[in-house]
Amino acid sequence: MSDVLIIGGGIVGISAAARLAPHAKVTLLEGEDSFAYHASGRSAALYEPHYGLPPVVALSLASGDFFRAMPNLLTPRGLMIVAGQDNRAQFDHDCDDMNLAPMDMDAARAMVPILNPETVTYAGYGAHAWDIDTDLLISDFAKTARAHGAQIVAKAGVTALRRMGGRWLADTAQGQYSGAVLVNAAGPWADDVAQMAGVLPKGITPLRRSMARIPAPVGMDVSHWPMVFGAGEAWYMKPDAGALIVSPAEEHPMPPHDAFADDMVLAEGLARYEAMVTAPVTRLLASWAGLRTFAPDRVPVIGADAGEQSFFWAAGLGGYGFQTADAASRLLADVVLGRAPDFEGGLIQALSPARFG
Repeated sequence: MSDVLIIGGGIVGISAAARLAPHAKVTLLEGEDSFAYHASGRSAALYEPHYGLPPVVALSLASGDFFRAMPNLLTPRGLMIVAGQDNRAQFDHDCDDMNLAPMDMDAARAMVPILNPETVTYAGYGAHAWDIDTDLLISDFAKTARAHGAQIVAKAGVTALRRMGGRWLADTAQGQYSGAVLVNAAGPWADDVAQMAGVLPKGITPLRRSMARIPAPVGMDVSHWPMVFGAGEAWYMKPDAGALIVSPAEEHPMPPHDAFADDMVLAEGLARYEAMVTAPVTRLLASWAGLRTFAPDRVPVIGADAGEQSFFWAAGLGGYGFQTADAASRLLADVVLGRAPDFEGGLIQALSPARFG
């Protein structure tokens, strides 16, 4: 029997286990064979603390000291926004929103030589973006959790949940597990877990995002190029292991499942990318997709359920799970353990499940 039962082994669940295990007996249940299999294993892996709505930005900024203190976790990347002549308003909005400075187009093409001078009119840049070694972060959190006695169980998809004798009972293929409190870190399946537990869902919606890995342009070293967004996040490109990842940055509602790329959506996104560069896409090295989950207001849901105080939400992190992992897990641990959170009250209220009534 555990004090805390966590459902979900992505970055949210693993980081929660690491923060809770020193203070409570923790069991984490993951349905897949391995951890960080779904959205966490298909992340763009960028720490850009100004990316997202204000509550997300607050969590990302609050995670910065932890990330910078971990050796080899962050590698400089930088972020660029580009736009055409007819998209100035969106470009200005994006630069202001993400704290980017407009730059001379010659300087932009010196940084990313394939930018098309006939279609790219505006560029903005910020150095405050870093690649995250997501495998290192996941393994560090898992190592910490296990070092403090956490039980982490794979192939343990939850098939039934019920509250009995003041405890949560979870039936899985690996047997039955119990905990005094339950943390719902199930990502795309968060509302399904809530319904299984008899808790009111919050409208957590999985949105598919497709990606393709393409060869680097012939003769070019892309390793030091920044990540590049089309204005309005119409597409993005990021160097990755000597190649490029390109995404149409779509957000298509999907039922929770093992996602895969939509060929037509991917082709449309690659066409938007190709319109802004001089290097055509001739072949794909690989393609995949992930599900980014959002609450209706696109703000994470972290805290105790208003109707069931032993049921804690850690859901709706969208595409921000890694870059908010430190602060989000600290806040969750504080509320689960009944400690005064080390965050200002407005942020706690903004993230609280109680905002949904």
